Amino acid sequence: MLLPLIAVIGGLVLLIWSAEKFIDGAASTSKWLGLSPLLIGMLVIGFGTSAPEMMVSVLAAWQGNPGLAVGNAYGSNIANIGLVLGFIALLAPLAVHSSVVRKEMPILLAVMLATGVVLSDGVISRFEAGLMLMALLIFVTVSVLQSRKQEGDSLADEVDETLNQKSMGRGKAIFWTLTGLVLLVVSSRLLVWGAVEIAQAFGVSDLIIGLTVVAIGTSLPEFASSISALRRKEHDMVVGNVVGSNLFNSLAVVGLAGVIMPIEAGREVLVRDWSLMTGMTVLMMLFAFSWRGRPRRINRFEGGALFALMVGYTGYMASLVLA
Repeated sequence: MLLPLIAVIGGLVLLIWSAEKFIDGAASTSKWLGLSPLLIGMLVIGFGTSAPEMMVSVLAAWQGNPGLAVGNAYGSNIANIGLVLGFIALLAPLAVHSSVVRKEMPILLAVMLATGVVLSDGVISRFEAGLMLMALLIFVTVSVLQSRKQEGDSLADEVDETLNQKSMGRGKAIFWTLTGLVLLVVSSRLLVWGAVEIAQAFGVSDLIIGLTVVAIGTSLPEFASSISALRRKEHDMVVGNVVGSNLFNSLAVVGLAGVIMPIEAGREVLVRDWSLMTGMTVLMMLFAFSWRGRPRRINRFEGGALFALMVGYTGYMASLVLA
């Protein structure tokens, strides 16, 4: 039991560190390749912050533990909204100025609703997983085309400022992109092995472990990058990280895992996990949009509500592990 616990803790620490290096390297490499700051913010950073979930879920599915894969994706979505967005809004209200971020929120909600339809029969088939990846490809294509027409968005300004502060030479950027990717694979293997061993020791499903320990752990890169963005008062980066990451988790992470192995998702996933994930997405939209002249910001009360939902959910899930 001690060795799996060490593997989980060590895997999470290495995962967080390597994810940060990968994101910094990938963003700088993208800038060297001529991608616009807006596109980097919309896709590269969103993909990068979801890289831990992607690696963990793909390896879990490959090793025959698809429950861990889907638990990691949906649990991370809940943690992103509750821990990353909710807790940070408790520290400082988050103003949402970016029109791009506001446009992505309804897309995220549509993805959540489509996910509910997929989960209704209790199975995510390879065909359905393939449709998720196809939807992601369409989203990326449309985002690239729109980024060429979009001008003066606050998200682009914040990303550009961050890239200037973390400027890297071309060789260094490529080095950390590749090194971070390799270390992500290594740390993910450690984490998956340890999580599966702990699940078996406690006699609980790998889905439960994926929804709790693994999900919160793989959300820590988003949390760290959002704390850093908050210090620079880059509020759109915080919200954009969460929206982009949740889009990639729902489409790429679950899609890749489902293509590797069809995922058996019991009714509890739809009733318990999907319902909360979708409900928190709706709340995030309501809090971030302007209604009847209300400022577009997520205040401390609203952040506290999102954080409380995540804490309550995590406490309930932990009770299932310890029962």
